[in-house]
This record gives sequence, structure tokens and C-alpha cells, in this order.
Amino acid sequence: MLPEFGFGILVLTFLLSLFAAVAAALGHFHTSERWLESGRRAMLLTFPLLTLAAGVLVYLLVSGRFEVQYVYSVTSRTMPLYLKATALWGGQSGSILFWSWLMAAFATAVSLRKWDRDREFLPWVVVVTSLTLAFFLTLLVFFENPFTRWWQTPGGDFVAKMFAPAGATLVTPRDGEGLNPLLRHPGMIIHPPMLYLGFVAFVIPYAFAIAALVTGRTDDRWIRITRRWTLLAWLFLSLGLVLGMRWAYDVLGWGGYWGWDPVEIAALLPWLTGTPFLHSVMIEEKRGMLKQWNMFLIILTYSLVIFGTFLTRSGVLSSVHAFARSAIGPMFFAFIAVTSVVSVALLLHRWKDLKAEMQMNSLLSREAFFLLNNLLFMGVLIVCLWGVLFPLISEIVTGQKVTVGPPFYERAVGPLLGVLIALMGIAPLAAWGRSTLRTLGRAAWKPSIPALLTPVLLFALGMRNWIALVGFTLIAFVLFITLYEFWRGVRARMKSQGEGLFTALARLVSRNRRRYGGYLIHIAMVVMAIGILGIEVFQTATQQSLAVGESLDLAGYTVRYDSLAQFEHTDGRYVTRAVLSIFRDGEFLQEVYPRYDLYPDGQTMTIPGVRTTLADDLYVVLVNWENLSVFQAPFKVYHNPLINWLWIGSLIFILGYAVAAWPQKEQE
Repeated sequence: MLPEFGFGILVLTFLLSLFAAVAAALGHFHTSERWLESGRRAMLLTFPLLTLAAGVLVYLLVSGRFEVQYVYSVTSRTMPLYLKATALWGGQSGSILFWSWLMAAFATAVSLRKWDRDREFLPWVVVVTSLTLAFFLTLLVFFENPFTRWWQTPGGDFVAKMFAPAGATLVTPRDGEGLNPLLRHPGMIIHPPMLYLGFVAFVIPYAFAIAALVTGRTDDRWIRITRRWTLLAWLFLSLGLVLGMRWAYDVLGWGGYWGWDPVEIAALLPWLTGTPFLHSVMIEEKRGMLKQWNMFLIILTYSLVIFGTFLTRSGVLSSVHAFARSAIGPMFFAFIAVTSVVSVALLLHRWKDLKAEMQMNSLLSREAFFLLNNLLFMGVLIVCLWGVLFPLISEIVTGQKVTVGPPFYERAVGPLLGVLIALMGIAPLAAWGRSTLRTLGRAAWKPSIPALLTPVLLFALGMRNWIALVGFTLIAFVLFITLYEFWRGVRARMKSQGEGLFTALARLVSRNRRRYGGYLIHIAMVVMAIGILGIEVFQTATQQSLAVGESLDLAGYTVRYDSLAQFEHTDGRYVTRAVLSIFRDGEFLQEVYPRYDLYPDGQTMTIPGVRTTLADDLYVVLVNWENLSVFQAPFKVYHNPLINWLWIGSLIFILGYAVAAWPQKEQE
């Protein structure tokens, strides 16, 4: 009964979402408050209904109802309870249900706001969010039903159907296949929800943008309403990307955090448009400029959200992150095409109404630097899109899929990122409207002195890599300028208000949270860049087969192989675990325990042993070679300088977001 009940809820919610869209549109065209309110309430019902459907699926997962195909494919009896519950987003159909549930939650939250000043937006916000939800529910009801069950036909074949085929009997397997071992990491429990939250939250500003286009509201009201929604979406998407990096670093065993995998890039694409959107909306609010550009950016971000979801779920990409091939690919393509065409048509219809209220008068103004920032992000986006799509295009045209590897992205994206980092330091110094080289120089010369001394000091310490010297100089430039901006504001308050250092800092930030929260996010970004530059430029590695008691040397460390244990875990996996001692200058530092887990279904997972400090990681992997024995084992060791500054920067990033988005009295 429960699978039928869950499926029935999905069908009912699908019909309600369609009704909500139609009723809201009728409410607008017929100026009928009753139709509009009916559509809004129908949309409000989708969240409790999908909560019930998701709850049913979670119950089936944790109770081991293996006659349900989805439960069978992602859980097993040996899995702990928390993994069974979070397997809700561990497979194709469950993740789409989770996406739909989040969409309903966000649509409900936005519909409950006060609409007194913006009633004309409401019908089209309901239409856009309801149709987006209806699309994902279409996938669940007609293509990826998470409640299908196993049946055995009279001919002995096993089929997965919602309802019993003629003469078939229900089959209940004794156990399930279990979740992919790579997904049993704590990062993968949090990483997908963060990405989904970021994806779904971007639908809200898009809905308001479409509402503004339909109604002809060419002011910045829709931007002000959705400011925190955009910040929230950007936060979740950023955290999702960082958590994905951490998962890759901890589990995949290749010594890195980002491999330019196509599905990694698919998640990055909306971030590459959402970030410039966050910057350029400030220009529209302050100067009445870039209205057309901002509309284009949010439309593109929405399209990339759907496109990224399509890439990971259609099976067109080969990746450790992607789901299996599915029939939903054409549906995604059709939805992206329709929404993009309609959105662009609306934008062109209102193009003249969205003309800038002011003209850009100086190439050295803050708005000019922000626009250059946007164009650089678009450059990175084009590189990433081409790298993802080129293998697909080559396969269609030539029949052969050409692989685009990390060197392509690093060579194309590296210079663009370098200029972006430099702009993070220059843009805050420029004035709105007009700046000159003289005013910029006057503002920048003091923090530039320690920044220019940075490469001199690094060179004296033995650094000879020119990429690293340039990179660390740019990082120092942004860091010292941003800290100097804090100091200028604090010093002014200390002089004018007679406040102490910490009181002045707290009040300075509280009076302009958006500005100084943004500065903290800039600091976070350059701190993360320290970790990225350290591992990308200075990572070294070696691989050797060691007998017990033998050692290898790398980057001043000595790694000694002490012992190897092989045993069966209580969950059925077979664990091979090595013990190695780390020394430096003859001094014992600690033991590390790399291991190799073999699961009963033949799936494997490599867990590195890591010695971590602020300066570096020593990352040891037990390589699975056929000649592995208790007496001799192959190891690959990576030395990753400065990598932990990547994770430290992500913590500063959260602090910066909290400051920027913290509620304060302002006009809505």
C-alpha cells in the first residue's frame, strides 16, 4: 500500500502544480483575485504533499522494503540508519524527488511573504515556480518513479513496474545492492543537499525577473526583493562546491580536490553566472545601469541550473558523479529550450524599457571594473562550457569522443582568474561614476608596498616559480588592500567617535554589512587561492613498493612502512589497512593509516592516510596492486603544500556571508 500511496501523492501534486500555474495566469489576465488566490493556495499545498511523499520513501528506505526498486538499488541491510535515510538523494529518482521537495519549500516560503506592494508580481512568480516544479514532477510520474516495485512475470523475467503486469507476482529480494561506497562519506551526505539548495534558490530571483518582464516593471524592485534569495542561493552553491572538493580529496585517492570532471563543471556553471549577477545588481541599485545585462544573467543562471541537472541525470557524461543513462534527457533538453526561448523573447520585448538611467563615463569607475569582472567570469564560463560540450559535439560529428583534460582548463582559465583576483583589489578603491589613475594610485600606494615586497621576500626564501611569484603577489595585493579598507574605516571612527579599536570595528561593519561582508568574502577567496596555488604549483608525488621496515623520502619527510592488516568488517566489506610512520629530520611526527576497502558487490573505496598541518598535507594512498601482501605493499605519497588554506578560506567565506546577509533596517 505505501508505494501506491506515495505514487498517488506524486500524481496529485503534479496536477496541483499545473492547476496553480493555470489559476495564477487566469487571475492575472482576468484581474481575478479569486483565481490568483486559488493558484497561490494550490502551490502552498505542494510542500506538505511532497513532504509526505518524501517521508514515505524515507520510511521505505530505512525499513528495508527491497521490493521497491529504488530501495533495492541504494540500500542494504548492513548500512547504518543515517545512510539509509540520506540515500533519499543517493540515486536518480530519489534525488529528483528531493529536488522537487526543496522547490516546493522555496515556492511556499516566497508565497508567504507580504505582497501588498508587489501584488502584480505574484501571479507570475506562482506560474514560474509551479511550472518548474511541474516539470520535475513530470519526470517522477512518467519516467523516474521512485516507488516502482520488482515483479516476476510468468516467463520468469524480473521487471520494475509501479503496478503488477498480467500474471506477475511481487518479488522481495533478501537484501539490496547498497549505496555506492564513494557516497558513504560525510561530505556526500551534505554536498548534494547544498548544491540542490543553491540550484533551487536561484529559481526565485529568476521567477521575479520574469514577473518584472511580463508586468513591465523596469525599476530595481525585483532585485531588492530577491537580494537575500540570491545571496542564499550563492552561499549554498558555493558550499556545495567546496564540500564536493573535500569529498574528492578524502575519498577518491588521487591527491587532489578538483579534477575538472564534466559533472564538477556542470555544478560550477551556475556559480560562474550567479557571482557576476551578485556584483552587477549593485550597479543597477546604485546607478540604474546594466538592467538588460542583469536580466540576461539571471535567465542564463536559471538555464544553467536546469542544464547542469540535465548533464548529471541524462547519462550523456561519463563521471564518477553522474547517474546512469536515462530516458529523461530529451525532456530536460525540451524544457531548457522552451524556457530559454520564452525568457529571451520577453527580454527582447522589454529591451528598450530596460535602458540604463545613466551612462558609464569612466573606464576607471567602480561600475566599469564590475563590468570587466562580469566579462571575465563570462570568459571562464565559455571555456568551461566548451570543455564540457566539445566531447559531445565531436562524438556526434565524428563518432569519436575526444577527452578534454585538466591542462586545457588550467591554461585557459588560469590567466582569467589572475586578472579576477587583481580586480578584487582594485575595484573597491574606485569611486562610483568617475575615477582617475591618480586617485586610484593615491588610494592604493600604501597597501601596495607590502604587496610588492611579498615576491622579493619569497624570492629571497628560494621560490623561483614565476607563476607562484605572480600569484602570491596578486593575493597579497588583494589581502593588504582589503585589510587597509577595514583599517581606514576603523581609524576614522576612532577619531570621530572616540571609540576603541574593537568597538569601532564592530560598529563599522554593522553600519554597512553588505560592503564589509563582501570584503570578508574577498579575503576568504584569496585565502582559498593560497591553498589552490600551493597544491597546483608545488605538489610533488612518488610511488614505491615497500617491504615492512622500508622507507621512502619526499619533500623532507620520511615515510616508513610498519605493518599491514587485512580483516572483514561487520558490514561485510574486506578492509586492507596499512600503518606507516612519518618522520622529519629524524623526529617521529605521527602514524597514518591508509586503507583499501573491498565491498561484497566488488565495489572499492580508497581512504588515504593524511598528516595535516597549516603548512602542508602528507597524503598517503595504499595502491591496489595484485601483488599486495602483508610483507610488501605499493604506496603513492603526495606532498600538498598549503592545501588546508583552501578549507580555512571556506570558513571565512561563511563568516563573510553571515555579515553580508544579516538582517538590518533597510527599505524593502
